[in-house]
Amino acid sequence: MADQIQDRSATQAATPADRGKGRLGSAMIWMLVLSLFLFWLPVLGMFIAGLVGGRKAGSVGTAIGAALLPAAIVAGVMFLAASFLTGLPLLGVIAGLGAGVFVVANVVPLVAGAVVGGILA
Repeated sequence: MADQIQDRSATQAATPADRGKGRLGSAMIWMLVLSLFLFWLPVLGMFIAGLVGGRKAGSVGTAIGAALLPAAIVAGVMFLAASFLTGLPLLGVIAGLGAGVFVVANVVPLVAGAVVGGILA
């Protein structure tokens, strides 16, 4: 009986401050919402979104993943949509690369903010 109580207390030792840290999904959602709200600040808005998302991620590696994973998904969807809509894979590649330039332009300050936020977490 005492062993069960000790095991249960060891798993519930997380403080309320630690409960929200280290989540990839919540970090991605914070980055997405803040980047949508701060779109009117071209570089600073993305940096702030990355900073907050990086703090929510809890570590630098998780923060970088939270910043790059949605960008890779968006780039892939743009490539597939361009290929399906035009019917020509070569034209889809060209359109996908053009859209990829815009994705990279937005991801650089996001990743920089995510790294700083991951360090501060």
